[in-house]
Amino acid sequence: MKVGVFDSGIGGLSVVRSLLEHELFEEIIYFGDTARVPYGIKDKTTIIRYAIEAVEFFKKFDIDLIIVACNSVSAHALDEMREHSSSPVIGVVESGILATANALKSKASNILVLGTKATINSKAYEIGLREKEFKNIESKATGLFVPLVEEEVYEGDLLDATLKHYFKDLNKPDAIILGCTHFPLISKAIKNYFGSETILIHSGDAIVEYLECEFKFPKRYKKAKLRFFSSENTDALKNTAKKWLLI
Repeated sequence: MKVGVFDSGIGGLSVVRSLLEHELFEEIIYFGDTARVPYGIKDKTTIIRYAIEAVEFFKKFDIDLIIVACNSVSAHALDEMREHSSSPVIGVVESGILATANALKSKASNILVLGTKATINSKAYEIGLREKEFKNIESKATGLFVPLVEEEVYEGDLLDATLKHYFKDLNKPDAIILGCTHFPLISKAIKNYFGSETILIHSGDAIVEYLECEFKFPKRYKKAKLRFFSSENTDALKNTAKKWLLI
């Protein structure tokens, strides 16, 4: 099994980490469009164009599956990617919705969706959750978290001030969808802010749950082959991967 993981930058490495932990694939090829990150502030047409270019990139590797780790792409360009790909294309939005539905017992649960402007404005999570009859959904664009994670600010006064800036007027949610693959890196701080009772939905874990539901994995791979590519400064991507993936 050979999988391609696509993200607008480095955030999708959090999805790769979950894939490695569950030993699903023999080879993982990661492509981060680091020259054009972030996607979260771009318009839908541009995001679609970049996403189709990513499909073309993966065609040279004869992969079995494409995982779209970028929430902005998953929200806006999944259909177009599927039209251009000969391999199945799975996005983090649909898997995140499924994981949330499985985690919550009550349709009256309070759900908070965090993401970039592009993801939140698409209302993709909100629409999907309402189709599953959840009623109390609040969405909030929290784009400042992305550069903080890029700068490896995972705790401390700066992050605490940003959490307060975004969350000071919010009621305590029953579940939070981390609708950007950067956000799991600050999940501990988010959890501490709201309390241990709040459930966090992590894109990587949600993807694994979705894959194991939709596909058969007769064999596990203890040590997957990893290959990293980017549109700019691949060495920087590889260095980040070593830190995040402990490789």
